[in-house]
Amino acid sequence: MKAMILAAGFGTRLRPLTNKVPKPMVPILNRPILEHTIHLLRTHGICDIVVNLHHLPQMITDFFGDGKEFGVNLHWSHEPEILGTAGGIKQAQQWLDGESFLVINSDVVVGIDLSKVLAFHKAKGSALTLVVREGDSPEQCDPIEVDEDDRIVHIVGASSMNMPDDTTRVLFTGIQVMEPEIFDRIPENKFYGTTTDVFPGMLADELPMFVTWHHGYWKDIGTIQSYLDVHQDLLDGRMEGGLPIENNNPANGHLTQPVLIGKNCRIADTAKIGPYAVLGDNCTVGDHAVIEHSICWNDVTLGKGSHLRQSVLGNGVTVKDKETLDKKTLSQ
Repeated sequence: MKAMILAAGFGTRLRPLTNKVPKPMVPILNRPILEHTIHLLRTHGICDIVVNLHHLPQMITDFFGDGKEFGVNLHWSHEPEILGTAGGIKQAQQWLDGESFLVINSDVVVGIDLSKVLAFHKAKGSALTLVVREGDSPEQCDPIEVDEDDRIVHIVGASSMNMPDDTTRVLFTGIQVMEPEIFDRIPENKFYGTTTDVFPGMLADELPMFVTWHHGYWKDIGTIQSYLDVHQDLLDGRMEGGLPIENNNPANGHLTQPVLIGKNCRIADTAKIGPYAVLGDNCTVGDHAVIEHSICWNDVTLGKGSHLRQSVLGNGVTVKDKETLDKKTLSQ
C-alpha cells in the first residue's frame, strides 16, 4: 500500500505563524505535524509515501530528506502552482499508480486504525472510500446521502439550504482510499477538485463509493484555537498510539502539569509553567514569568514578570519584562 500526504496549502488560518514556516512544519508537541502523519502511516505498514508541496518546500525537504531517518521512503511532488486535491493526486501518479492508495491531509491529528479502513475498502470492492465522522455542528459538515450499507448515493452541494430528509450530514476527516482508475478522470497540469470535479462523475457512472465511520480522536489543525485545543487533548492523553515525545522537565521552576519542555531550556526558579504549557527547544523563562495554556516554539524568551495565557509564540519571539499576552499569536 502506498500513500499520499496533501501538504501544498498555505496554512492561511494559522498566520502569522505560517508566514515563514510551512504548515507541515508547524510543531505539535515540539515535532512537525507532518512527522506525526508519517508516524501514523508507518505504524500501519505504509512506508512508500509521496508528499505534494508548494509553500516554502525547501524547509520541508531539508528536514525530512528521503525519509530513511523516519523509517519510510519519501517522494516529493512540487507544485509551482497549486493544482487542487485531484490535480495534486494526478501529478503524483508516477508514485501511486498500479494499486489502491491512501490519501491523507497533512493538517489532521487522528488516532485511527488505518488497517481496518483498508480492509473495509477491499471488502466492499470500493472505487472510493471516505473516512467520515459525526460533526459537532451542522455547519462543519459535508452533506452527503448514504444508504443503509454506507454507500454514497448523492453528494449534496455544501451550500444547499433544503436538503432531502434522508441526507446524512457527516464530517470528512481528510482520509480516503482510492483506486488507480481515478487517474483517468483527472486532466494533467490543471487545477482540479475531487468533490467538485471527480466524485460527481464517479457517482453518475454508478461506481461503488462508500464511507466508513471513525469514532476515535480527530482534530483538524485549521485555526489557532484548534491548534491550542489539540495540544491540550494530547497532553491529557486523549489520543492513543501517537508519536513518542521526549519531555525534558527541569528541576527548577514551578510546574503545574501537564507541561512539555523542550531541550536546553533555561527556566528561573521563580517562574510558573503550566498547566497546558509547551516550550520548544532553547527557550528562556525569566524570574516570576508565568505561562499557561500556551505554546512557545523554539528560541522564545519570556522576560521577567511576563505573563502568557492562551497564546502561541513562533520561533525567536521575545516577550518584554512585565508584558502580558492574552489570546495572542506572534511570529517574527
